[in-house]
Amino acid sequence: MMQEDLSRNAVTRRIKAALVKRSGVQWSVTGGTGTAYGWITITAPPSRRQNGGSCMTDADRQLLAELLGLPRPCHHQGEDIGGSNDYYREYIDRAEGRAPRKIAQPYWD
Repeated sequence: MMQEDLSRNAVTRRIKAALVKRSGVQWSVTGGTGTAYGWITITAPPSRRQNGGSCMTDADRQLLAELLGLPRPCHHQGEDIGGSNDYYREYIDRAEGRAPRKIAQPYWD
């Protein structure tokens, strides 16, 4: 069996492709930098953001939450994904329309 590529860049591409395919609209899926290098943020692209490009619309917050199977709207600045393989797998499952095989547990305090 081929091992799943869980590098940050591969996960970012996979999540973005799944969300675009399922929603028919573009999403910004970007990896963090510096100390947040492993983290990934999903948000609307700048052309669909409000307040100088920093906030998603309520409609986009709700749509992203539905696509990810979340019980609440996403934060106005997007959905943050922790930088671990468990979080990556959880959000790949969510973005591809499946129930997560495992819910990741916070590794920070």
